[in-house]
Amino acid sequence: MRVKDLSGEQFGRLTVLRRAGTAKNGNAVWQCQCSCGNTVTVDGYRLRSGQVRSCGCLRRDVARQRAALNPAFRAHQHAHGRDLTNDDGISLNSLVKSKRNKSGVVGVSYNPANNRWFARLRYQGRYVLLKSCQTFDEAVALRKAAEYQYLGKPTEELAESVQ
Repeated sequence: MRVKDLSGEQFGRLTVLRRAGTAKNGNAVWQCQCSCGNTVTVDGYRLRSGQVRSCGCLRRDVARQRAALNPAFRAHQHAHGRDLTNDDGISLNSLVKSKRNKSGVVGVSYNPANNRWFARLRYQGRYVLLKSCQTFDEAVALRKAAEYQYLGKPTEELAESVQ
């Protein structure tokens, strides 16, 4: 099977430098230089199909642009966006139930891989509660106890002040 030489071709932010071997699936692998200066090795199919267009810097740049346009994100941005907190230093993901939450309780989730419930609470940039439990009720009780210990009140009351 003949492999087309992609050396010198441009794919998004990537310029192909040379062939770097063959992937396990039989596709040619290419070493590329990104416009930001990083060098990456990319499967030829993913390169030609547009699945890979940079070393990862494109995704970061797009995310940064979207965050800059989102007023809710800008209003609560701290620590360069790594940890969004309210004025008391409480992580917003510890206060507000996300759309993906299936347990119905903020900070409580189920892991089907090990059939366990997890209780979590982040406070001032670190986990103060990260426990595995047998039952949902046990995880909820741990979460509520930690809320009173670290936050002074339940997250439902604190979340109202954020929204």
